Amino acid sequence: MPEKKNNKELLKNLSKCRKEIIELRLSLNQLDDQKEEWFKKKEKASNDLSNIFKNIKELKNSRNNLTKKVRELKSKRENYNKLIKGKIFEIKKVNKEKDDTINKFNLKEDPSQIKHEIEKLEMKIETEVMPFDKEQKLMKEINRKKKQYKEAEKVSRVWKDSNSLSNEIDKLKKEADDAHKNIKVNADESQKKHEEMLNLLKSIDGLKKEEDDSYKKFFEFKKKVTEVNDLLKKKLVEINEINKEFGLSKENAKKEKKQTQEKIIKEKQENVEEKIKKGKKLTTEDLLVFQRLDSNEK
Repeated sequence: MPEKKNNKELLKNLSKCRKEIIELRLSLNQLDDQKEEWFKKKEKASNDLSNIFKNIKELKNSRNNLTKKVRELKSKRENYNKLIKGKIFEIKKVNKEKDDTINKFNLKEDPSQIKHEIEKLEMKIETEVMPFDKEQKLMKEINRKKKQYKEAEKVSRVWKDSNSLSNEIDKLKKEADDAHKNIKVNADESQKKHEEMLNLLKSIDGLKKEEDDSYKKFFEFKKKVTEVNDLLKKKLVEINEINKEFGLSKENAKKEKKQTQEKIIKEKQENVEEKIKKGKKLTTEDLLVFQRLDSNEK
């Protein structure tokens, strides 16, 4: 009777232990899923930070290159402006010399312009049919302009220098204007890169916090997984012990039952032998015991 009670208790403990193992495995799976989820969030934040740092580096290099280009362009513009000031000073001197020459020779036109007018008039005489008096009039005009040109030719260098300096100044002004435009374009682009970089820098703190929080959660669930896993291992050891104990209990009960049966048979055999010695009448059960006894002796 105590053995049956012990087996019942073992079965109860075995059932309880199995239920706890199922619950622990379910909890372990859930905790492991949550642990992996937080790890993924941590890795995403880490990757985002890595990409941001990479973009910031690229933007910084681009901004610095543009800033360097702006400095170079400003230097060029300053050089152009210095050259323009020098050329303006020169052309003022040349223009004064030109005005003095115009006043001295009573010139009102550039010698090259006078030469062009002479060539135009000569072409007209050669190619057009006109009255004699008109032709004579044009010839007088040509001679007058040739005389004027001859006088102006003596100071044509002044006009050439003035025109040359004027062209140089126009060219330098264009170069300075182009440099100024490029300065603005590159400066605006540099500022744009700088602002993009600042916006990315602002997002770093938030991502770092997200990375740290995710790692803390991951570590927290990792710890829980370890704790539950250790508890599950203990329960598996416990259930193995119960199974082992339950197996031994069943074996002991079987042995005890066999021993009891053998004892009862022995007592019955002794009782039959006693009846035979005393000549008492045997019952049907006694006869069966006697036959078994007789069979064992053979």
